[in-house]
Amino acid sequence: MLISILLRVGKGARPNCPYSMSETTMQAQAQQVIADSVLKNTYLLIEALKDNYRQYSIRGHQRSVENFDFTYDGSPSVQSQYHQRKIDELKSGKCDIDYTVETGKKYHKVILVTCGNSRSVHCFIDKNTGEVYKSATWKSPAKGVRYDLRLIADREYLLENADWSGGYLYAK
Repeated sequence: MLISILLRVGKGARPNCPYSMSETTMQAQAQQVIADSVLKNTYLLIEALKDNYRQYSIRGHQRSVENFDFTYDGSPSVQSQYHQRKIDELKSGKCDIDYTVETGKKYHKVILVTCGNSRSVHCFIDKNTGEVYKSATWKSPAKGVRYDLRLIADREYLLENADWSGGYLYAK
């Protein structure tokens, strides 16, 4: 009996292990595919957040253009020109904020970075499962999964309804 176990171990099998090496390799590959998909979807979320911020800012600048449209002599006001320039910048893709991802042991931490280099945690995403959490502190997520990036319906809803300030992360 001992000799047969040693022979199996020598061939790559582990004693008392229900999986062969090829099964464990396939499981590791599947886990890697999920982890890669989670990271890809994390960057899609970041792009959706930036786009939401651009749309939000354009609406605000358009309201300001309407309020400061012209001076008494009929020429565009200085404020109107400023806001129109900001609208043009935003439409060209320039954004006053950015999001970065810091990867830790368990989570991808999505961080909002403003133009003054102020940083705050937007959300946490589990690296292995794709579960999205609201942040509780700089270092830890709040309890309760808000969305799951592996589920198509959750992912589509998240990418369509994510807002740059994080309101979508409050409990449903």
